[in-house]
Amino acid sequence: MISPQKPLATFRIDIPISGMTCASCVSRVEKSLKATAGVQSANVNLATEVASVQADPSVNLEVLSAAVRKAGYDLKTTDVALHIEGMTCASCVTRVEKALLKVPGVLLASVNLATEQAAVRALSTIPPASLVAAVTKAGYVTQLKQAAEPAKPNTLPTWGPVAIASVLTLPLVLPMVLQLVGIDWMLNGWLQLALATPVQFWLGWRFYRAGWRAVKAKAGNMDLLVALGTSAAFGLSVYLLMRHSQHGMPHLYFEASAAVITLVLLGKWLEDRAKRQTTDAIRSLNALRPSTALVRRDGVDVEMPVADVRVGDLVCIRPGDRVPIDGDIMEGRSHVDESLITGESLPVSKQVGDQVTGGAINAEGMLIVRTQAVGAETTLARIIRLVESAQAGKAPIQRIVDRVSAVFVPVVLGIALLTFLAWLGINGDWEHALINAVAVLVIACPCALGLATPTAIMVGTGAAARRGILIKDAQALEIAHSVTVVAFDKTGTLTEGKPTLVAVVPAEGSGIDEVVALAAALQQASSHPLALAVTTHARDASLTIPSVQDAKALAGRGVEGMVRGAKLMLGNTRLLNELGVDAGALGTQADVLERQGRTLSWLVQQNAGGFELLGLMAFGDTVKPTAAAAVRNLHQLGIKTLMLTGDNQGSADAVAQALGILDVRAEVLPSDKAAIVQALRASGEVVAFVGDGLNDGPALAAASCGFAMAGGADVATETAGVTLMRGDPRLVADALDVSRRTYAKIKQGLFWAFAYNVLGIPLAALGMLNPVIAGAAMALSSLSVIANALLLRRWRGAMENELPQHTKPATVNSQGAAA
Repeated sequence: MISPQKPLATFRIDIPISGMTCASCVSRVEKSLKATAGVQSANVNLATEVASVQADPSVNLEVLSAAVRKAGYDLKTTDVALHIEGMTCASCVTRVEKALLKVPGVLLASVNLATEQAAVRALSTIPPASLVAAVTKAGYVTQLKQAAEPAKPNTLPTWGPVAIASVLTLPLVLPMVLQLVGIDWMLNGWLQLALATPVQFWLGWRFYRAGWRAVKAKAGNMDLLVALGTSAAFGLSVYLLMRHSQHGMPHLYFEASAAVITLVLLGKWLEDRAKRQTTDAIRSLNALRPSTALVRRDGVDVEMPVADVRVGDLVCIRPGDRVPIDGDIMEGRSHVDESLITGESLPVSKQVGDQVTGGAINAEGMLIVRTQAVGAETTLARIIRLVESAQAGKAPIQRIVDRVSAVFVPVVLGIALLTFLAWLGINGDWEHALINAVAVLVIACPCALGLATPTAIMVGTGAAARRGILIKDAQALEIAHSVTVVAFDKTGTLTEGKPTLVAVVPAEGSGIDEVVALAAALQQASSHPLALAVTTHARDASLTIPSVQDAKALAGRGVEGMVRGAKLMLGNTRLLNELGVDAGALGTQADVLERQGRTLSWLVQQNAGGFELLGLMAFGDTVKPTAAAAVRNLHQLGIKTLMLTGDNQGSADAVAQALGILDVRAEVLPSDKAAIVQALRASGEVVAFVGDGLNDGPALAAASCGFAMAGGADVATETAGVTLMRGDPRLVADALDVSRRTYAKIKQGLFWAFAYNVLGIPLAALGMLNPVIAGAAMALSSLSVIANALLLRRWRGAMENELPQHTKPATVNSQGAAA
């Protein structure tokens, strides 16, 4: 992704700002902008929420954005997707990005050669028409993506031009082949001209058109090289034919110009076919969207477009139907195939109260589902946006290609000119010199450079998405390949996250039911897994739960509130120690429970004289049956593992011992988790953090790359760079593995693209390559890069290669070992 480092085209720009509510907001923004070097004036309008800035040309939008954010506000931006036709190589990508970034108000522009799309982030005041105009001025045909055909991002070109070019070129090339077996036969020169002319100027017109656009934009691309090279060979042949036709037939080069165009056309056709395969993931996901839904209204089932379904509607899902919306099951029981969404190969049992996801397939039972999300808000729509975002982005390694492609064509033109002059000086044969210069022009291929990174990213992220691994962007993909340490949260990540209340130990003077009822009162407004365990136990025991006032969470410690006029606190051992409460006789029992791997909560009441301990509660959680394999797979990849948890040391040690994790940090606050991650990064480690809860947000943000379990808190999935669509920790190793393989494909593609040009151009300059061979090599270079990237489609995660597990879920027994 290219960040703009350019001066504004005008002295004045309007910046839309979000978050302002009053005159003091206006004053703060104006003060921050005016304090920026180079800003002459700044006037902020609260009604329109727009700042009009007058500044020196040296001031760029990035500086102004920083000034607005420094004041505590943000810019209003919009994301625009453009469909662009006519790009052929990396230099085209660079030119389009530069054209977009010259539009005042554009913050970011990323162009993907493989999908022929541009992702633009601009100020919300910038009309999309100005972006279209900028790309058009650069010499390309463009339209807003929504106006294009999203289902066919790379429509296959007809093979007709390739077939016609092949038929016309074959008689020109055939004499060369016959000479290899001793047959000396040559077509009449005028017949050669008749065959080569339609190939050069009809079928090859696309190269002239695109090349001329590049020239007008004061840039160069592959089309310009092909047009110049083949025109030189064609023109030389016409000159020789006109001059020497009456004195015997000279050697002509019509076969070179025609063969090069035919081979390039063939290469582009095959390339488009191959690129189409890289977008299989998006097409597969789009195919999951049903167009209609059976909605029950007023007792009548009516089939209607999905777009007309509203939140709260009851949708009937018949056996064999795809689920059209996200919702909760109100009636029925069935199995649902979610494999294309979560990667889970086996159908999942669903009953009343369970959630279903749009795109899944209902198996045998009729389901009545209350709609919770439709359209762009469904899980499937969010998945598609994530995959599209990742595939449209650029990996940081692409910066190397951007710098090279910016000077590639001018350098090649210079080498071709030097080749011509050098050979002319060596033997004085300008015909031979020109042919060698043509070979240099034809063999140079910036296409392979432009395709190496995006094709690998598209195939890699697509393969991952099909297996339930959603990679948010190309940067996360590139970082993940170098991870050296994976830090796990415990509850909900390595364990099921559904603890049960297994023991209640009341203090002297308290009863078991009283301790549970008071604890349930404090927890009744919380959705924490321990809170659900307490309230569920209280309801199952038919206890009367008193009301609570002023309840609030104590971050990383527990909860407090007023119950029956007394202030109560329920929390972990850290809270007990901070309050200075002596566990007394309960301490011994707490030690025993902790060694059994139980999570402890203490109930404390504040009195006039201090704090009184009312009781102790112990919870048991089930270790996920795949957690041990997840840790083992990471160790096999050479990655260290670490557990960070707010739970007590005994419970953490028991789970870690069961899973083979040697480094355990227990009783840590959410901020402590982030600090530990930052300390590891400061020591040189590349850290991935895996979590699912609200309190995991800071650690996910602090990590080099965050992994969020789907189904957890929204803040976790928003903060993380990778989302795992199933609560299976084995997906972590699979995500790192696919990242490594994708990054390897990127490096392989770039290596061969650079090596091809580094070796091929000198060989052509030295006269060792015929233009026809050079043209074939150029076409094959792009195909080889794409074909290498497509090998990623065969990737299978480690968990897919494991034998089916028939063991029961692992739990922690009284000895602290896995059972």
